Amino acid sequence: MNQDVIGVTVQLLGIDYRIACRRDERAGLIAAAHHLDSKMREVRDHSSKLLSPDAIAVMSALNVSYEWIQQQQQLTEQDTVLRRHTQDLLQKVDDLLSKASAAGL
Repeated sequence: MNQDVIGVTVQLLGIDYRIACRRDERAGLIAAAHHLDSKMREVRDHSSKLLSPDAIAVMSALNVSYEWIQQQQQLTEQDTVLRRHTQDLLQKVDDLLSKASAAGL
């Protein structure tokens, strides 16, 4: 193993998984595992049928992916609105500067 790569054990639904990652990625990996474990427990606890760990993992992955896509779309929409407002403000500043220049100020 490379010196920069370490092994990290994370737990998902009570099962330990040993994962290799860079040292600087450790905290993020652990946070991601906690988040996924939480989502997997939600799926398991809210399911009306007994699901296999594989089915729980797939459903959780779909839920997390859907949430991520929704967030990306919201960010894109917010970015579009912000760009439009910025362009409007810049146009107003340009207009004011043009008027001031024309008035000799």
